[in-house]
This record gives sequence, C-alpha cells and structure tokens, in this order.
Amino acid sequence: MPLLHIDDDGFLLDGKPFRLISGGLHYFRVHPDQWADRLRKARLMGLNTVETYVPWNLHEPRPGELRMDGGADLPAFLGLAAEEGLYVLLRPGPYICAEWEGGGLPSWLLADQDIRLRSQDPRYLAAVDRYFARLLPPLLPHLSTRGGPVLAVQVENEFGAWSDDTTHLEHLAESLRRCGVDVPLFTCDQPADLERGTLPGTLATANFGSRSLPNLAALRARQTSGPLMCTEFWIGWFDRWGAHHVVRDAAQAAQELDELLGAGASVNFYMFHGGTNFGFTNGANDKHTYRPTVTSYDYDAPLDEAGDPTEKFTAFRDVIAKYAAVPAEPVPARAGKLAPATVTLTESASLLAAAPALGTAVHTARPLTMEQLGQDFGFVLYETVLSAAGPALLEVEQVRDRAQVFVDGVPAGTLERENHEHSLAFVAPRAGAVLGLLVENQGRVNYGPGIHDRKGLVGDVRLDGAVLDGWVCRPLPLTDLDDVPFTSTTATPVGPAFHRGTFTLTEPADTFLHLDGWGKGNAWINGFALGRHWSRGPQRSLYVPGPVLRRGVNEIIVLELHAAPRARTVELRDRADLGPTEE
Repeated sequence: MPLLHIDDDGFLLDGKPFRLISGGLHYFRVHPDQWADRLRKARLMGLNTVETYVPWNLHEPRPGELRMDGGADLPAFLGLAAEEGLYVLLRPGPYICAEWEGGGLPSWLLADQDIRLRSQDPRYLAAVDRYFARLLPPLLPHLSTRGGPVLAVQVENEFGAWSDDTTHLEHLAESLRRCGVDVPLFTCDQPADLERGTLPGTLATANFGSRSLPNLAALRARQTSGPLMCTEFWIGWFDRWGAHHVVRDAAQAAQELDELLGAGASVNFYMFHGGTNFGFTNGANDKHTYRPTVTSYDYDAPLDEAGDPTEKFTAFRDVIAKYAAVPAEPVPARAGKLAPATVTLTESASLLAAAPALGTAVHTARPLTMEQLGQDFGFVLYETVLSAAGPALLEVEQVRDRAQVFVDGVPAGTLERENHEHSLAFVAPRAGAVLGLLVENQGRVNYGPGIHDRKGLVGDVRLDGAVLDGWVCRPLPLTDLDDVPFTSTTATPVGPAFHRGTFTLTEPADTFLHLDGWGKGNAWINGFALGRHWSRGPQRSLYVPGPVLRRGVNEIIVLELHAAPRARTVELRDRADLGPTEE
C-alpha cells in the first residue's frame, strides 16, 4: 500500500498530491457478514477511504480480556477494506464519543469510585496503556507502512471540548508510538476548541457540517501549513427517545460538500453508513437532563440503516465526480427484503419470576451499582423486605436510569432519571412485603462531564426518611435467554415479561420488526439482540439484518417491561419507520 505523507501544501501519497475522500463506516454497528457489501458501496460512491472508531468496551469487556472475533474482528474488517481498494482512517480513542455506550470507555473503569477518566489519573493511564498494548499488535500488519490500508491514526477524540491538558494527549500519542503505530497521527476538534485540543507536531483537523469556508479558515489560522481536513463532516444527525427523527436536506448537504471540496480540503463524511446500536450499545447525552440515544443509527446517511443508497448517495457522488474519478458502475439497487408477515408470540414468562435463572444474587447492606456488580449492560433487580404495612414514601438518591417499582411483584410506579424523578408513594399490603426496583441502564453518557455515569441505584434509598438496609442485588445482563422458563399461555402476565414466538423462512433477507401496540423493552431474533423499542418514539421499528435469520424456523423474543398488547403479535415489514421528522 502507498504511504501517506503530510506536506506543507497538503497530503502526499507516495510523493503525489492526494485528497482523502472518506466516509464513516463503523464495523461495530454493522453485521460482519455485511461489511463487504457496505465497503463496496463506499467505493461506488467515489470514496477512496473509510473511517472507523474502535470502541474500547467492545474489545476489552473485562480487564485483560481482549476480544477480536465476530463483530469485533477489526483485522478482518481492515482486510476487507484493502480488498476493496479502500484506505482506512483509524480512530482508536481510547475515548470515541460516537453516541456509543460510555463513549467507548469500558464500564469496569467506573468500579473505582474516584477515577478521573480522560485525564492523567495514573489508574486511567495504566488501563489505557495496557489496552493499547493488547489491541494494537494484531492491527500493526494493517498499517500502510506494513502494506496495509491504514493511512493515519487519530489521537483521542475532540479532546478540546473536554480539557486543555496537552500532557494527556502527549501521553496517548507516545503510547500509540510505543506500541508500533508509525503512520501519521492526527487530532480532531470542533473549530471553537482547536486551540485547546491540538497537539504540537500532530496534524490538526476540524469537525463541522456547514459554513465550510469560515471553519476551514479557523483551522488554517490555528495551523498555518499542511492539509486542510474536515474529519467529521456532519451530513445528518442521531436521534434520541422522545424527540423527532432528524434529517438533513440532501441538496443543501451536497452544496456544503461542494464548497468544502472546492476549497481543496479533504473530507470524511460522518456518517457514510450509520448502522445500528444493536443490543444495549447506544449512548446518551446529559446537559442537565439525561437523554438516551435510540437503537437506530441511520443518521440520514448516504446508505440507510439497512445499507440501501439514499438520495444523498447520488447527490454526493455527483459532487465528488467534479473533483475525483468516480466508478462508472450504477448506483446499487435496494436490496431485497422479506415479504411482510405477522408473528404471534404464543409463549410468555415473567421476568421477575425468571430472575433467579438469569442472574446470581448478591446480598449487601446498601444497593451496589452495576459497576460494583461487574455488570456492563441490561438491568439490576434490587429487592428488600419491608418491616411494616401501610402508606410509605420511597426516596432514591439517584436512579440510573429508569426504575420500575414493585411491591410483592405488583407494579407500584416508575422513576425516570430523564424526568428528574426521585420519590414515589405506595401502600405496603403487609409487614414482610418485598419491595423491588428493576433498574434499566438506558445507555451511559458518551459526551461531556457526565461520562462518569455509574448505573443502577446510586446513593441511599430511604423509606419514610430512614435509610433502607439489607438488599439483594441481582444483575440481569440478558446476554443469554436460554434458561427463561417459557410456557404457552393466552393470559398476559402482570409486569415485565418475555414473550416468544416462531416463524418459518424459505430464504433469509433483511426485514424490519414493528412492535405497534407494545410499550417498552428489547427484542431478540435467534439470540441476536436487535435493540430497544419504546412507544415514546420516534423510532417505531427495529432493523433485522438478513444474516441473523436462517432457513426454516426462526425464534423471536420480546421483553415487554409494562403491558403487551392483548393479541401479542409483531410485524415483519419491508420498510423501516424511524418516526416523524420536524417540519
């Protein structure tokens, strides 16, 4: 592979002027069997490069446990990019933001109660250095200096929005170099943060989605020579629960792109293909109010969530063709989808009753957080015994993020972090009644000072002003549902419950799971965690990748946290519904 060089006048690739025309494509948001398809479509739009973050919490879910298989097989992804003739910009963090759970930082870091993330805290630095020492060796053969596609590697991510501690960036850059990274390094920041986030001797790049000329001028003012590059050219946006589906006009975005390329700059679209926050991997924002991100990461990108070209694909390709050679092949057609079908979920199981089969109880005086329990995602069921009957006031210091309250298994109410709720009145039917709180991690904060986001019950829990002691804390990560005791029933269980059904296919293909009439919860097909559903919207369907399905019988499981519709049916349809847009 050719080598990238940073010259005073721009990028050089093997000594010849070169412009990066890149697009974001996160391997961890795409089923691995679909990586090759998405990479081919990147080349067909005219891209010469793809960009990806690397989420630490995916690759090191537990300290010292490096994962590099299945959907985490980054070397395989890099190999496929090379086969397609694409270069790669690699962004290994350790912090990535990306609307990903915790900004990619593993939850186990937060088991240390006073650790300071993204800082010179020796505990954090030691964990980062150990991670890089494990992650990077398998990636070194894929650097362009070793014949691979990776042209450049990013140091941290938008650090100027967090701190001005250049010493920290220097440490990270030295750690990358010590582990064998010998391609050019770069930083990225929003224009207003460039002064705080740049690292002397390292290429600075900027992130923006409009006003290209003024923003490039701000970058040039900070960096008087070298290439101009927008590392995140925002051509869409992400969605949060309770808001609308965000879209951006294709013609307007293409005009901004034309202006940027006309100025001679390099570009990386954020995103070329967004993909999906499968399972529990979505992040959240907290600017005084907690706002979790939805499952879909469609991002109104040139490829939609299912990998089909959108209006932006053609609009951007037409602009790119003014500045670079574009393949003569036609725009790829929309991939085939399953024919619409209705699936009845005929079996059910109460989550509360199934809890002992899904997690091991830990007995403690006070509630433990998820991180103290060694848990990443999912739920924790907290239970304690009430000493008296009658009216009572429950007060929880911090709910992270949503607690359903039960008395002897009967729903008593819900406390939501998003609504700043901390107290709930109920009536205990008897002395010795069991108070239960089922607490959901709705996504750790991925941006800003809120990233120290511990989950579960944080702080004291009081009843009528007195601290409650004597708790059973049961982690429910829901990574394996094989032991859920399903039974056939026509009755709808009270409270949170799993519901299961099957459907038969002659030939798998992509589809979209619609849960009209359902409330809130999660869904799995053939054991693959699709993500969260919530009637709050805007998202109203879940993307089902074709490779998840199989010929013959397929299983679907829906966890409903409140009340399933009486018919207990779901729909497989050939179109997504990401919700209403703002006019």
